[in-house]
Amino acid sequence: MMPDKHGRYGDDRHLRPGSPIFEAILENERNRRQLGHRLNTAGNRVDTDQLGDIVRHGPVLEALLEEPLDRGEIEDRLDVSRATSHRFTQWLGEQGFAEKVDGRFRLTGRGEVVAEEVLRFEANVHTAQKLTPLLDVICENHREFVVEPFVDATVTVAEPDDPYRPVERFISLVRESETFRGFNTTHMAPLALGGFHEQLFDATDTEIVYLPHIAETLFDTYPERAQKAIESGHLALRTRDQLPYGLALFDECVGIGGYDETTGLMQVFVDTDEPIAREWAERVYASIREDSEQLDDRADSTR
Repeated sequence: MMPDKHGRYGDDRHLRPGSPIFEAILENERNRRQLGHRLNTAGNRVDTDQLGDIVRHGPVLEALLEEPLDRGEIEDRLDVSRATSHRFTQWLGEQGFAEKVDGRFRLTGRGEVVAEEVLRFEANVHTAQKLTPLLDVICENHREFVVEPFVDATVTVAEPDDPYRPVERFISLVRESETFRGFNTTHMAPLALGGFHEQLFDATDTEIVYLPHIAETLFDTYPERAQKAIESGHLALRTRDQLPYGLALFDECVGIGGYDETTGLMQVFVDTDEPIAREWAERVYASIREDSEQLDDRADSTR
């Protein structure tokens, strides 16, 4: 649901809890930096050798997470020898992660949880590697960034011979969307891109949170078009004194932009249509919006 022409939402969506999965991810993020202290206090740290063994046995844990298998099926599924499959199943039994029932090995409840956590660990490490260009430029704000929903994201990085690739990706998504919300998006589409901003003014229902001086520059650059867009309800502008990375919410996906503070150019743009990423983006946007100031009531004084 988009805001009305005054920038107000007709519901209290930003106050509602997200899905159980999303809330669990957020809770993990909130607690992760205290986990080591809590484990030390409880006195039950897992031996690092055991952790290494668990990760090394990730493939067989993953295979059994899908379905119980006999030893021959484990050999075929993982392309391992009979001796290796025997070592795998012996280790699983010793750890209490699997049991043999009717000739097949199946995970215990404990084994299922461990298998799922190994997969989550691998996915998060993979995603962190994939998002390195973004994480490196938003490092000061990354504690509020949740990597899990971005495992399948499209990552567009500026290259020396094509520095505007992230901007072009961003613009292509705006053109496919009837609505647009975001903050700190000037780096995604510089104000000099007149045709793009005219589209925002005329063809897209838009709400943007800008730094105050960027909002002033927008009115200086497009005084009549911007004012007309606000009056018609196509554009709602808000301002906030500080903004982190750039965030964009389109009809079907969300995107995050990281920029070079020296040049102001967008260095990387990451977008995904993953529903959990959408929930995260909605939560972040609502938080930023809540702490921003409505601009249309004082547009005349801004110009």
